[in-house]
Amino acid sequence: MVHVYNLHPFGSQQVVPCKLEPEQFCGGGRDALFVAAGCKVEAFAVAGQELCQPRCAFSTLGRVLRMAYSEAGTSNEMSHLESDDFVFCQKPIELLGEKSEQSGISVKLESTGLADTKYFHVQHLLYRRFSPDISLCVLSDDIKLHSLQLLPIYQTGSLTSDGKNLSQEKELLSLFCFFSLPHVGYLYMVVKSVELMSIYQYPEKCQQAVLTPQFLHVITSNNLQCFTVRCSAAVAREEDPYMDTTLKACPPLSMDVCALRIQLFIGLKAICHFRNHIILLTKADPKAMPERTESPKRLLSKKDTSVKIKTPPVAEAGWNLYIVNTVSPVQLYKEMVDYSNTYKTAKTQSCIHLLSEAHLLVRAALMDAGQLEPGEKAELLEALRESCGHLGDCYSRLDTQHSHLALPYYKMSGLSMAEVLSRMDWTLEDEPQKYEKGLIFYINHSLYENLDEELSEELAAKVAQMFYVVEPKQLPHVLSSPSMKNIDPATALSYLRKLDTSGLSSILVTLTKAAMALRMGDVDTHRSEMKRYSEMKLVCGFILEPRLLVQQRQGQTVPTRLALHLRDAQPGLLVAAVLGLQKNSKIGIEEADSFFKVLCGKDEDTIPQLLVDFWEAQLVACLPDAVLQELCFKLTSQYIWRLSKRQPPDTTPLQTSEDLINACSHYGLIYPWVHVLISSDSLADRNYTEDLSKLQSLVCGPSFDIASIIPFLEPLSEDTAAGLSVHVLCRTRLKEYEQCIDTLLDRCPEAVIPYANHELKEENRTLWWKKLLPELCQRIKCGGEKYPLYLSSLKETLSVVAGELELRDFLRVLPEDGSAAFFLPYLLYCSRRKSLT
Repeated sequence: MVHVYNLHPFGSQQVVPCKLEPEQFCGGGRDALFVAAGCKVEAFAVAGQELCQPRCAFSTLGRVLRMAYSEAGTSNEMSHLESDDFVFCQKPIELLGEKSEQSGISVKLESTGLADTKYFHVQHLLYRRFSPDISLCVLSDDIKLHSLQLLPIYQTGSLTSDGKNLSQEKELLSLFCFFSLPHVGYLYMVVKSVELMSIYQYPEKCQQAVLTPQFLHVITSNNLQCFTVRCSAAVAREEDPYMDTTLKACPPLSMDVCALRIQLFIGLKAICHFRNHIILLTKADPKAMPERTESPKRLLSKKDTSVKIKTPPVAEAGWNLYIVNTVSPVQLYKEMVDYSNTYKTAKTQSCIHLLSEAHLLVRAALMDAGQLEPGEKAELLEALRESCGHLGDCYSRLDTQHSHLALPYYKMSGLSMAEVLSRMDWTLEDEPQKYEKGLIFYINHSLYENLDEELSEELAAKVAQMFYVVEPKQLPHVLSSPSMKNIDPATALSYLRKLDTSGLSSILVTLTKAAMALRMGDVDTHRSEMKRYSEMKLVCGFILEPRLLVQQRQGQTVPTRLALHLRDAQPGLLVAAVLGLQKNSKIGIEEADSFFKVLCGKDEDTIPQLLVDFWEAQLVACLPDAVLQELCFKLTSQYIWRLSKRQPPDTTPLQTSEDLINACSHYGLIYPWVHVLISSDSLADRNYTEDLSKLQSLVCGPSFDIASIIPFLEPLSEDTAAGLSVHVLCRTRLKEYEQCIDTLLDRCPEAVIPYANHELKEENRTLWWKKLLPELCQRIKCGGEKYPLYLSSLKETLSVVAGELELRDFLRVLPEDGSAAFFLPYLLYCSRRKSLT
């Protein structure tokens, strides 16, 4: 289907003052027109609206049969095909891409001596055979192919903000192929694959057609016709991977084409196009010209008169060569927008169609931005944004199956949400049919995107009313958006109270009510709403709408007023809610950490206790192994820092070490010998004791990579029993038992035997007599104030060794200079154990 409009793509026109009847003509460069007649070629300068001026003329060695212009160093050429050879009995066929080689037609390159043919190759793109309707009496002219053309679309560099070109290298964006029959034309895209884009049904017989990036110009015997093309839509999709998403949109390739103008021109014979000019050759048909009855004197008088008004002498020969200037893209775009307003009140698809054509026109003009002047490019970009706004208006107001396109078009327009809402008609109220789904989709999606835009109180109230009427299920989510910050909480609460919660999440509605009551300062209503459900159900409500707790503004994590209130009133619920958000991928790890720091008013280097509570809750929740080590490292680092600085937590911890040990496998039971080790240290501060117990428990657990924490133990001095216990624990986990025995013998001999009982088992059992026994004997010899402790430990050690070794082996490990009376009981025990066995 071809839509027909009465627009004005053509501007001024002038006659080319050529001396001979043109046989071939073409345009080239920035302002050159070449006209050939016989063996003579005339060149003219074509500059904007100024008159066409002769530039030079030259002769060729033979009659000019064909003429084309190309830039130096390029071999691009437009081909024209004419064929009268049709077999009526053959079926129509279309072969695309590589399949077109099956046509049986062979193509061979012949060298002209001007270039080496080894750098050229033949690529088969398309084969199509037509079979005309034999039920009609058709002449050969009615089935003749013509106007075959390949149209490459290039991108030449890009412009910087100061208007300078970054690069002049050409990049092929797309390639199009057009050919025509007298009554229908075909446009194909031939880039990665060959695809039929558009079919042009001409209202009358076409003599020639020429394809440009913006238009298809067609001439009949008496009309110049201008059709739209889809080249810019195809290029946009090839160039931009985000096209046809919620971010960007472009009118589809399948959209019906339209005729912008059918302009009368008598006797049209040929056409060509370059830049913003169309060159037309007209020639009167001698058979159709009326017989002249004027006398020779009268004819002479006419001739004299024509000389006086400076009409070219060739005008009497019955032909003219015209230059028709096309109007600027922006001017034609504005006319198309004005034309579309006639359809706006009728709410028809014609409005969308014409605005889409205007959008593609501007896109086509911007395809080669490197060739545009800075001011021209800025004007086109502004027109593109404006056209996106118009299309957004259409899709938001008209009830179409593509109403979701309002979102990407509004995004591309650069309009703010407030500007979009101000374009709406708010005169009618409380009518569901007034709010079309395109507008609802745009606003709903925009409110979910955490835009850094706050609607005024008036607009926020209108949005709330809109969703209450049309999409009540979305109202709690809408009210939770940062963009709705300025809404009157009393207004919001009134809408929430009127909601029918049968089809909604009543928990989510309750939480939204509680948040609005808090904003009003109504703490009693807030508490009443929060008590309606258990903590676990409230957590589920926060998962449905995380923005009740945390929002994003200008790239920053911002806690809500409800989150601030829960920090002081229900910190356990707050931690559980954020943990639920993280487990359901509603908040990231770093974002959650930042949330608690901002919530507690801490800088990046300070860790509030509520964040430590959150980390501990994460461990209890058994997060994936991928984040386990990082989490353990965060906790141990914080425990170590607070212990080294004797820094108490800023709030009361939500869980004790005993709670964590009972609830979480990552926190292990603290080894018995650790309690002996720290019993000598008087720790009056309970918080200090809790941090130490949690650190010891984490080190005793099965999950932590101990080696990673060793470099960070330095601030925790071994001079204290607390620091010593952590260092010895870590060395024990690394199986450095002998070093630990030495340390304990020096610092806390009373913990040696509990340590050995717990650690020196199985393959480490030999350390009882190979390490501990000799060390104790040596230290007893030296005496000192710890002699009683060493002696007691030696007796315990001898009892264990006597129960493990054979008598002969036991004798070998005893010191040679020892008192026989001291060791005799253990020897008797070992001997008696042997005889019993």
